[in-house]
Amino acid sequence: MRQDRRNLPDDSDILLKDGRVIDPSQNLDAVRDVLIQDGCVTRVGPSITHSGDCCVVDVSDCIVTPGLVDLHAHLFHTAGNPDAWAGDFSIDPDAFSFRSGVTTMVDTGSAGWRNFDLFRTTVIDRVRTKVFALINIASYGMVTEMVEQWPADFSPEKCVAAASRHSDVVVGFKTAHYAHPDWLSVDSVLEAGSSAELPVMVDFGYFQKERPYWQLVCEKLRAGDISTHCYRGPVPVIDENGRVYDYLYYAREKGVLFDLGHGAGSFLFRNAVPAVAQGFPPDTISTDLHVLSMNRRMIDMPTTMSKFLAMGMPVPEVIRRTTINPAAAIGRTEIGTLKTGVAADVAVWRIENGDFRFSDSQGGRLAGSERFCCEATLRAGKVVWDLNARFETDYERLPDDCGIRAGREFLTRPPEGYPLGS
Repeated sequence: MRQDRRNLPDDSDILLKDGRVIDPSQNLDAVRDVLIQDGCVTRVGPSITHSGDCCVVDVSDCIVTPGLVDLHAHLFHTAGNPDAWAGDFSIDPDAFSFRSGVTTMVDTGSAGWRNFDLFRTTVIDRVRTKVFALINIASYGMVTEMVEQWPADFSPEKCVAAASRHSDVVVGFKTAHYAHPDWLSVDSVLEAGSSAELPVMVDFGYFQKERPYWQLVCEKLRAGDISTHCYRGPVPVIDENGRVYDYLYYAREKGVLFDLGHGAGSFLFRNAVPAVAQGFPPDTISTDLHVLSMNRRMIDMPTTMSKFLAMGMPVPEVIRRTTINPAAAIGRTEIGTLKTGVAADVAVWRIENGDFRFSDSQGGRLAGSERFCCEATLRAGKVVWDLNARFETDYERLPDDCGIRAGREFLTRPPEGYPLGS
């Protein structure tokens, strides 16, 4: 059994040794080994041995989890539209997923039924990150907010047809940024969801008195539907006495899911801290990752998760809300898990201890003593992020011909004494 990956092919078996394995899908939180073969998890258990060539990695100082599922991101970066979530505000999934322990991302409505084919061809089918998507009820998605305000272009029938054509990657429908005082965007997306038997996600847009939020989650949304940005400023979370409103518990009991969707402007500690303390945490912790949120305040998934540690949420509960919960929300239980036989999407973490400060999306600050740091990520059994070279070997033990392409280039040394002796 080899202790490093020297001379081993990229598809060699991998054995992660003695990590604290947290897998909420199996109610597992214990020191275990994880064996990965042919790109799949083949065994999770104590003291696993392996007889063949194997990359054995000591992770005894780490936490091992399923690869994270980010339920809310914007990925249509190839659309080329300035100042648009379907365009220059979107990001390339592979550039931000693996370094954050994320192996699956859900694009939330960047594309609509008119341009979803382009989104799939130029992004979904080209990246290593596993990407699912919600189709926007607005025909061109998020190329501009103008199309999201035009009810005449909301076509549940055409959304359902597009979802049927792309049923392997489409997991629901989305409405966002609606500014009118009526319910047309919500009613249209719910019609699509009911017809296709898929969940919908509602970004409630510009909150209007004529369509109150409590009516959305208690009367409009169905079990399994998702209200994102659940701690936004205009969401009535806390009453005048500092108590979480009863209607939120009612909606959750009904089966409505509440997604964080941090983003650049959609998360307030003022709402989140008392909500978590009073038993109303988000069902899913997601980033709403895009150009405007990634470099300040939200930053990335590990930072967002760390904010919940600072609010007192235990590590296993944070992992639950970034693995099995979002996987269940989109009906894809083959992800967010380390069960035997699934693709080996795995994240390896250290919990750093120190004096940290975290920001909400409005510049509100909260102190914390712990933060997540992603040490390594595997996607379908391949190492795609390795912060501290745990999967590598000491450079002095590499063969003399390493880094030289065999048969195509040669190390040609100068003659002895060159140039003085020439």
